[in-house]
Parts: sequence; structure tokens; C-alpha cells
Amino acid sequence: MFIGHNAVAFAAKRVAPKTSLGVLMAAAMLVDLIWPIFLILGIEHVRIQRGATKFTPLDFYDYPWTHSLVMGVAWGVAFGLLYWAVTRKGGGAFVVALLVISHWVLDFVVHRPDLPIWPGGPKVGLGLWNSPMATIVIESAMFAIGILIYWDFTKPVDRIGSVVFWAFVIVLAGIYISTASAAPPPNLRVLEYMALSGWLLPFWAAWFDRHREANV
Repeated sequence: MFIGHNAVAFAAKRVAPKTSLGVLMAAAMLVDLIWPIFLILGIEHVRIQRGATKFTPLDFYDYPWTHSLVMGVAWGVAFGLLYWAVTRKGGGAFVVALLVISHWVLDFVVHRPDLPIWPGGPKVGLGLWNSPMATIVIESAMFAIGILIYWDFTKPVDRIGSVVFWAFVIVLAGIYISTASAAPPPNLRVLEYMALSGWLLPFWAAWFDRHREANV
């Protein structure tokens, strides 16, 4: 799952209107933000393997500390508690925690059985990535719905709130199209730094979200 995670973050703004979209994006993407750091440190591992699935050439054979269900829950609780400690917003903290956990749930739908239940435990996955057209249709629909929910619930207060928002949407769509259609990364180092660039997205989302307000 790629832009499906961003879609859930967009939609979550409706139930956590006082929480920055940047925080919501960071929560939905959290384990994918930590993952390249763990790759660089040698804590987790991935292979570039054509045909691993019909949608992506990545063989996620070792990522128990970011992508197991138990650790997903642990990361969610930790991030939710951190958000509560900083803001004292219980409702927002609960949504943030759920967003982190939702990452595993959505990945479960698309991944082949490579998602551990716990580190060293059995691996599961429904394998939607082996049906590329279904993957693209479902994720694109989720993305569109998430954007519409956010757009309907918030309104721009200036040009940044509109122009930068749509630039963000276009860039995400472009990344998704290139991921689905481009050649595999030439090596793991390129993959690691491509994945690290995802850290820009929560800050970008926080920027334009500050220039929008809820339609209440």
C-alpha cells in the first residue's frame, strides 16, 4: 500500500480537526519512515527482485521491527503517547495511534505473506499486489476519497492553502504512477534514499494545512 496510507491520513482530518495534517501523515506513514533508517543501519533487510510480486519488485523478507503487527501496535501506542504528552489532546492521540496501526492493516491487504504477526512469528498477507489493476483501482479510489473528504472538510485561507495542497496531491500521484510503472531501483542504496525522501511529506502537509481551516 502506498497512497492508500496518505488517503487515510487525509480522511482522518475530519475526526481529528485540531490535529495537524502533518502529524496525521507522519502517523499513517510512520513505519515506512522508520524502515529506510533501519535498512541503512542493517537492522532490517530487503531485496530488489523482479517478479517478487506483479506490482512491486521488492522482496520484503526481513522487516519485523517496523512491519510486524505487534510492533505496529507498539509504534502506534508510542506515537500516540508522545502526541498526548506534547498536546494533551486525548482524542487526537487516539486517532494518531490508530493511524499508525492502520498501516499494517492496509499492508496486509496488498502484501504477499511477508508481514510478521510478531518478530520471528508467522507471516501473513492477502497478496493484492499480484493483481496490479485491482491494486491501482482500489488505491486510486481510496486516494480520491481521502482528498475529497479533506477538501470538503477544510477550506484554504490563502493561496498557499490551495496551491501547495494541490501540488502535494499531484506529486503524490506522480510518485505512485512512477512506482507502478518505472524500472526497479538500480541498487539498495538508491532505494534507501528514495524511501528517506518520504520524510518531506509530513512537513509539506503540515505547511499547507496551517493555511486551511475547518468548515465548521
